[in-house]
Amino acid sequence: MSTTKIVYGLYADDDDLMNGVKAFNDKGIAINEVYTPFPVHGLDKALGLKKTRISDAAFLYALYGVSIGATVTWYVMNHDWPQNIGGKPAFDWAHNMPAFVVPMFELMVFCAAHMMSLTFLVRNKMYPGAPAQNPDPRTTDDKFMMEFITEDVESIKQLLVDTGVEEITVKDA
Repeated sequence: MSTTKIVYGLYADDDDLMNGVKAFNDKGIAINEVYTPFPVHGLDKALGLKKTRISDAAFLYALYGVSIGATVTWYVMNHDWPQNIGGKPAFDWAHNMPAFVVPMFELMVFCAAHMMSLTFLVRNKMYPGAPAQNPDPRTTDDKFMMEFITEDVESIKQLLVDTGVEEITVKDA
């Protein structure tokens, strides 16, 4: 029988949570997860999380959008249905490119925003029909929670009490 337990500490205030994270870091105790109803400034650094790569993905998605915009404007205006508009024939795409900056920009923003949103949802397993991942629904309203996976339950509980926790829950892992 495994003695590994999951310990949850529920805080009422983000300052108490940050003090708790610092106290656990000072003791060298690993925090498995933290659940908050809103982003807490400095929490990512306190937990030692790496920088997100969503900005790199956004750049690639924006390049994809610009590429689609350039291809569509070239195809429509120069290849498929070239027109002589106002006595200015569309000989090639490069000479007419300034007129296409706005649709290319719009497609760049559209693709980057929508694909980043989808990437975020899939990466965090928040797609439609996915089970909820937070162990306490109060963490989506006004409470803050730390999660530990440990065999030393008593020392975790004592340190949680020392850092001003409101409620402690222990479950089998």
